[in-house]
Amino acid sequence: MQVTYWLEHAWLDPVVEPGVAVEVADDGRISAVRTGVEAPPPGAVVLRGFTVPGLANAHSHAFHRALRSTVQVGSGTFWTWREIMYQVASRLTPDSYHALARAVYAEMALAGITAVGEFHYLHHAPDGTPYDDPNAMGEALIAAAAEAGIRITLLDTAYLSSGFGAAPDRHQLRFSDGTAEAWAERCSALKEREHARIGAAVHSVRAVPARELGTVAAWAEARRAPLHVHLSEQTAENEGCLDAYGMTPTQLLAEHGVLGTRTTGVHNTHLTDGDIALIGSTATGTCMCPTTERDLADGIGPAVALQRAGSPLSLGSDSHAVIDLLEEARAMELDERLRTRRRGHWTAAALLRAATADGHAALGWPEAGRIEPGAPADLATIALDSVRTAGAVPRLAAETAVFAATASDVRDVVVGGRAVVRDGVHALVPDVPSALSTAIAALRT
Repeated sequence: MQVTYWLEHAWLDPVVEPGVAVEVADDGRISAVRTGVEAPPPGAVVLRGFTVPGLANAHSHAFHRALRSTVQVGSGTFWTWREIMYQVASRLTPDSYHALARAVYAEMALAGITAVGEFHYLHHAPDGTPYDDPNAMGEALIAAAAEAGIRITLLDTAYLSSGFGAAPDRHQLRFSDGTAEAWAERCSALKEREHARIGAAVHSVRAVPARELGTVAAWAEARRAPLHVHLSEQTAENEGCLDAYGMTPTQLLAEHGVLGTRTTGVHNTHLTDGDIALIGSTATGTCMCPTTERDLADGIGPAVALQRAGSPLSLGSDSHAVIDLLEEARAMELDERLRTRRRGHWTAAALLRAATADGHAALGWPEAGRIEPGAPADLATIALDSVRTAGAVPRLAAETAVFAATASDVRDVVVGGRAVVRDGVHALVPDVPSALSTAIAALRT
């Protein structure tokens, strides 16, 4: 059904335009964008505030949402956090994961996120036995995204080892297909849909032995699919890789053909200058997840140096300490300010680009993340009259969105021309807090 949206203020990269009419065709794509439209055309749906392309959450582990607050008790490191994460992972079934993911993806929609990259490695039953449908868990996630009204790239993840060739431990049995060939056979059965695309992931160089990396890379290359990998998130990973292979994780990935224009390294935190040059020279992307990286005390990655070297930046909420892509964009800049004691490493427009067009490209949706003819009609409107954003100068709406607004200021969300959030209320999941509470409580019993 054709529809016209009138945007009070819109980000038409790199500028803010007042009075923009966006016409949407039957296929859910933008057919025309008209600027200088001072009043809503007859019959148009009015979006008051500042409208940007839908946000892309390039790195998600949906089940980590159940850890929020629980993991804030006491102290520790990434490795102690991981033990609590394993406990939650062990309780999930296809049905309970569907319920949780549906609620989490609805929370994302309320935050203006219209596409998610789900880094998915909970493949089998807790003892490692495949379900009757070997992709039951992945299918649960794809269905959850549809019911929450957002797009998904299921990054089906190879996870074969507890560390540099060692067999999976009891927590990791459900993650493993045994070999990369078996992983490829299973995930080849996954089918793309209108709202869902299929990509690949190497969990990490810890979890996929070097001899198996090429199989995963070849699977993604044959399908022209996105390929993601946790890279140098922890110094212990780097040390283990040097001990096992005599090279850094980045060098190992390069040697086995993993790096490239469709590949995204997630975190890319503890890199050498040579690693940065390798990532940049291959145009491998970098997905920064600042709220998780600071929550887990991982460190601040060299995002500025990576981008200068040629690595496109995207953003993810990862463990969902919070789900707020505006905060991720802001945090990337503010973390760099703390590290360097200098301001202004990225413009607001550059940070919005990481959260929109470049995030979508990293997820295999290169046509999305912009307000222009031919792009999917995916929009997120941010209030300019909330307690955080009131008084903003409209022409500086991008600066207001990135440096002052939060997910709570997202007022309307459109996906494929369809209103998914209207005036802050999810149209498909009417009570998202209750859905989250119920799904999470079920994992504690």
